Amino acid sequence: MATVAAGTFTVVTSEMLPVGLLTPISGSLYVSEGTAGLTLTVTGLIAAFSAPLVTAAVGRLDRRLVLCSLMVLLAAANVLAAWSPGFAVMMAARVLVGIGLGGVWSLAGGLGVRLVPPAAVGPATSLIFSGVAVASVVGVPAGAYIGELVGWRAAFLVVAGLALLVTAAMAVLLPPLPAEEAVALGGVLRLAGNSRVATGLAVVFLLVTGHFAAYTYVRPILEDLSGVGPSMIGALLLAYGIAGIAGNFAAGARVGRRLRGTVLVIGATLAGSLLLVPLLGLSVAGAAVLLVVWGLAYGGVSVSTQTWLGMAAPRAREGATSLFVAVFNGAIALGAFTGGRMVDGFGTRSVLWLGGALALGALAVTLLGRVPATHTAAAPQPAPRTLDSPTVSGSCLDS
Repeated sequence: MATVAAGTFTVVTSEMLPVGLLTPISGSLYVSEGTAGLTLTVTGLIAAFSAPLVTAAVGRLDRRLVLCSLMVLLAAANVLAAWSPGFAVMMAARVLVGIGLGGVWSLAGGLGVRLVPPAAVGPATSLIFSGVAVASVVGVPAGAYIGELVGWRAAFLVVAGLALLVTAAMAVLLPPLPAEEAVALGGVLRLAGNSRVATGLAVVFLLVTGHFAAYTYVRPILEDLSGVGPSMIGALLLAYGIAGIAGNFAAGARVGRRLRGTVLVIGATLAGSLLLVPLLGLSVAGAAVLLVVWGLAYGGVSVSTQTWLGMAAPRAREGATSLFVAVFNGAIALGAFTGGRMVDGFGTRSVLWLGGALALGALAVTLLGRVPATHTAAAPQPAPRTLDSPTVSGSCLDS
């Protein structure tokens, strides 16, 4: 399980890497910071489309072989990004990262039930997705530190090396994983008709779009609003990352029993931390405190919303996971793109107001929408043989 978690950590770290390196990338490739943010937008957009498509396209291929192939693709993409002489090559590399990201993340989510005894499925799945949560909050400061020490291109090379190490570990440690079922694209898409799934996806979309509208540009925010020097960026992002890990485990401990309440606390805390930065984050100390609160809130987003989707569709977890990955990464793309346009047009403060407003929108959807009953988390249900079978339609869609 740790090998699969390392895989999800590596792909999401690859996705997030430009966030802490945005200023040097934009200077080196002669583009604005808003344009440089497209490196995150294109990766999220491609991952959003590739998650359900790769899951359907690989059919009955051995999952170990597919995961190893996607990790090799990821390593090659990061090498290409490190070499890129211009912004067009960088964008091509980020497209390849998006394909690897969408495929690995969506396939990894369904492996817990195959690698451990039934009683350990819940903790195993949490471990797999802890790679996503930890990468979201640790990958950025790690990249910023490496970039500060030896340059932004070296940071991409380090992640490429990590991808190759994880590939070797998967090849050696994972057992053969022949497909148990063929996942039909139509069955995946029909899951969106489940009202609880739809509500959960809306919450994911609003929280993640709001977060990345602001967080993609956290380095220029800290530099412009708070007067933080380049040497302090890595330390502040590391504090954010540590807080995010704490938030991940705190939310994971509560969400199975109090799903709605946990998501409400996350949304309110995220909104408050973003909206207060332009008011109270005008010094290094104020920015540090709010960044830690921001990290605590966002650290719980992935584990809470993934748990929501699993509860909402307990008999179609792989399909629900691919929808989750698609919406999550589409929201990253939209947030980074919208934030970039606002930074270029209205300045860095504007993305904080936008992020806070979208987090408040997630609060409203959580309060008014349909939330799964928490007792469904206690015993994961077996998946049906195909997502087109009758068990995925009719009453199951609103269970």
